[in-house]
Parts: sequence; structure tokens; C-alpha cells
Amino acid sequence: MTAGYIPRTAPAGHLTFRSEGASTGHGHKHPFERVVADHGATVLRVCRVLLADHDADDAWSEAFLAAMRAYPDLPEAANVEAWLVTIAHRKAIDVLRARRRHPVPVGEIPDGPAGLGVPREDDSGLWQAVRELPDKQRQAVAYHYVADLPYAEVAQILGGTAEAARRAAADGIRNLRKNYPAEAQA
Repeated sequence: MTAGYIPRTAPAGHLTFRSEGASTGHGHKHPFERVVADHGATVLRVCRVLLADHDADDAWSEAFLAAMRAYPDLPEAANVEAWLVTIAHRKAIDVLRARRRHPVPVGEIPDGPAGLGVPREDDSGLWQAVRELPDKQRQAVAYHYVADLPYAEVAQILGGTAEAARRAAADGIRNLRKNYPAEAQA
């Protein structure tokens, strides 16, 4: 195992690695392709919690395009995962703003098949309940519980303090516990 990596179990049960920095430890950055491979699934899960599936795919693509342009200037000691989640957060906000300016289409297209970062059919009620949370709660839950970021980094993304991020995530989980089982039983 390479120094500077912490093993982390991916949703499909495969072992992935979480980079603590952009550096290989030898004064060089990892190739950007490696950054995408290491963190792409986490960024996609965050996008899927914040947005509908088709919008999440677009936000994911836009986030990595922006990251690819900015990667050469990223300090070697930077937390790459937190940096990518911040970019994805901003791209999700852009998608939400753009959606408000466009007409709403009639009818719903069913979600695609389950896969990495995509809610399974039996999870649809949960993901719908998450989408119905107030913005700050939904974002705090996504960044802390889905992207596994510490509250200090969640606070940097959302603006505010680590305590406010912790409170927003706790309120979001409380709302999910209160509302999600009721939806599942209805």
C-alpha cells in the first residue's frame, strides 16, 4: 500500500483509497486520472444526494472539468477529496440556479438502473426524503455522511462553523428518522 493513503471500503465492497493530499510523497502530484479514479465515486454520490440523477451526472462532469483545469495550481498538501466536494457543491448550486430559470417539463422519467452512486429501487423513499430536507440539512448530511468529510470541512463548504454544520447534519438525520419511516409505512 502506498504511503499517504487510507484504505476505504467502496459501496460495491471493493477497496479504494482515500488520498490525504495531492502529492505522491516524492514532490510530484498524482496524475489527474488517478484523482478521478480515487474520488469519482464519492463526488458522484454527493452530487446524487443533492440533485436528481440526470442533473447529478452533469454536475459531476462539470466538477471534474473545473477540477482538471485548476489541478495544476492545487497545493500538494491539499485535501483532494474535500477540494473536489467543494467544487461539486458549487456546480450543484449552479445546476439548481439554472433549473429555476428554465421551464419545468411535464411528466417524470423513471430513474435508471441501480449502480454506483445511484439509489436502488428499494431506497427510493429514503433518497426522496433526503431530497425534501431543507438545503443546509441536505447538504450537511450529504457532505458528512455520504462524502465522509469532517464537520470542519463541511463548514468550509457551506460557510459557517463546524458546530453549525454538526447541528444541520443532526437536524437532517432527526428529520429523516421522523419522516422516512412514516413514508415507508404509508
